Amino acid sequence: MTRTPTFLRTEDHNGVTLVALSRADKRNALTPDMIFGLDTLLKETIAASRAVVLAGDGNVFCGGFDLKLCHTDHGTLESLLIGLSRVIETLRASDKPVVIAAHGAAIAGGCALLGGADVVVTDRVASLGYPVVTLGISPAVSAPYLAQRVGSGAARELLLGAGLITGEEARRIGLADVCCDVREDVVPRALRIAGVLAAKPVEAFAATKTLLREIEELSGVLHRSTALKASLKLTESSEQRTRLANMWGGSPNAKT
Repeated sequence: MTRTPTFLRTEDHNGVTLVALSRADKRNALTPDMIFGLDTLLKETIAASRAVVLAGDGNVFCGGFDLKLCHTDHGTLESLLIGLSRVIETLRASDKPVVIAAHGAAIAGGCALLGGADVVVTDRVASLGYPVVTLGISPAVSAPYLAQRVGSGAARELLLGAGLITGEEARRIGLADVCCDVREDVVPRALRIAGVLAAKPVEAFAATKTLLREIEELSGVLHRSTALKASLKLTESSEQRTRLANMWGGSPNAKT
């Protein structure tokens, strides 16, 4: 395996590999280098491991995109949306078990990552959701995966309402599969689940995941490229630039 990219790390747990977002001081906020590095690392890890657990260091799984960087660098938001779409597809294309340990918070792009998981583990008081419409950013890139998990009605409410829900509520509507009482239990529980799934017959497990993907395609689910285009269409809009600038007290035309 090549050198682990900056702000990412891996741990081996008897063939189950934990891949961790490791930018804890920034709530594991995603940068372009981080998201594209994650995609490469996941491809390598999936090929070399029995199962993968995606987690985050610190108090939360992922607080979403680095919005300050999106404000100061006009190409960042587009790169992050493209990279996010690629990572979700990489996770979904895996024939091996993929478990996401979403402790503390999974916000916006962090919540979108859950669409790539076979199993999502969170904690009861975690915060999850897509509060980006108020920033002039469309979460449409998440729509196909979210709708498959929670149904079109709940997906519509989450994407348009721009609010957050608790881990307990996420479990109730199907956004999460397992809800721990405390966040400290999330990663250990995710590792145990990944170990159980990894112990299943490899060919049967892979064939079942392949069939599930085919069923999703036959169901007429919105294609990811269409969803991505909907989000990309708003990048660098005057509304989006103004609202991001208001967050930081700067000019909508700020650029590094």
